[in-house]
Amino acid sequence: MAVEVGSQAPDFTLNDYNKQEVKLSSFRGEKPVLLVFYPFAFSGICQGELCQLRDEFAEYDGQGVQVLGVSVDTPFSLKAWAEQQGYQFPLLSDFWPHGAVASTYGVFNEKAGLANRGTFLIDKEGIVRYAEVNQPGEARDQQSWKKAVAELPA
Repeated sequence: MAVEVGSQAPDFTLNDYNKQEVKLSSFRGEKPVLLVFYPFAFSGICQGELCQLRDEFAEYDGQGVQVLGVSVDTPFSLKAWAEQQGYQFPLLSDFWPHGAVASTYGVFNEKAGLANRGTFLIDKEGIVRYAEVNQPGEARDQQSWKKAVAELPA
């Protein structure tokens, strides 16, 4: 079962595509986090969703929201994809233990070995304010993310 709205977001530490540790709780008290789980780098729907985030990044950044993408890909493939697509937000590797953070958030698809499309908006206090889970092959409607971001307290 996915992490629910109103609950404390489970903390984690993952490496980004530069093998630098990123800890979710390091943003607590500083800025909200839009946590975007996706199945795989270089795949069609994932690329479309993350490119939309890239293209609309100023909207999130302007509201002080930290965007974090998470997949079970290796840091090496994430780095190549980020450089190819010009993503200006961290992509985090949940490669090993395979899908552990996705499992904690209730979005790991064990049968397929990938993260489902889970989206979680976490406020400055670490509370989940928005949660949505879409299955592989089912694109997300990013307007709902934007609405949730706009409703965050200042």
